[in-house]
Amino acid sequence: MKLDTTKAIVTGGASGLGEATARYFAAQGAQVTLLDRDAARGTQVASEIGGHFAETDVTDEASVQAAIDLATEKMGGISAAVNCAGIALGIKTVGRDGPHPLPAFQKTIDINLVGSFNVARLAAAAMGANDPEPDGARGVIINTASIAAFDGQKGQAAYAASKGGIVGMTLPMARDLASTGVRVMTIAPGIFKTPMLAGLPDDVQAALAADVPNPARLGDPQEYARLAGFIVEMGYLNGEVIRLDGALRMR
Repeated sequence: MKLDTTKAIVTGGASGLGEATARYFAAQGAQVTLLDRDAARGTQVASEIGGHFAETDVTDEASVQAAIDLATEKMGGISAAVNCAGIALGIKTVGRDGPHPLPAFQKTIDINLVGSFNVARLAAAAMGANDPEPDGARGVIINTASIAAFDGQKGQAAYAASKGGIVGMTLPMARDLASTGVRVMTIAPGIFKTPMLAGLPDDVQAALAADVPNPARLGDPQEYARLAGFIVEMGYLNGEVIRLDGALRMR
């Protein structure tokens, strides 16, 4: 697959890693449809990159199917799906206010894990209708985990569980979809300078960056985007999780 002929959907495409990916893909010649709940920002980004936008709740089957139908109509198909939509909550299992609220745990799992699987399964079904390339390729799915899946910190039980689930489903999904020519990969980012972190004071950002061995800085969303682009084009990458973290191991 080549980026300049790729037809991609990107969840969470209105900000952060998703926006960077959508912009990078479009700059390389790909057609892009953004899926996000933020209609105002999503529409603006789509307009700026010459793409399309679908207001989407990734946890809702009908909402995602409608977005995929729109993307298929606008782009003439889908050959890549990049899942960047997600939330992060910092709540201890038992804190000063009592046990971790169960609805907060369920919401994190629903958006990060169930939402990613929901988009992936429906996108894979759409990719199955593509004409195969000479090597049999019909598409690629890129999910976003986190290094918290491997060494989550305190207060990250819900987040780490959701991202651990994404890691755990990577290989079986790749095996499930092998016969249709659809690959499945996962990127596990470290600490990136997304809007969530950009709002922190400079000294806090500097302290977080200092924990990264090399290079000692926060990740740039463009680095995530470039890795996602490499995965699209490197057809022998399948069923694997790639850490993108500057060798950071959280304590």
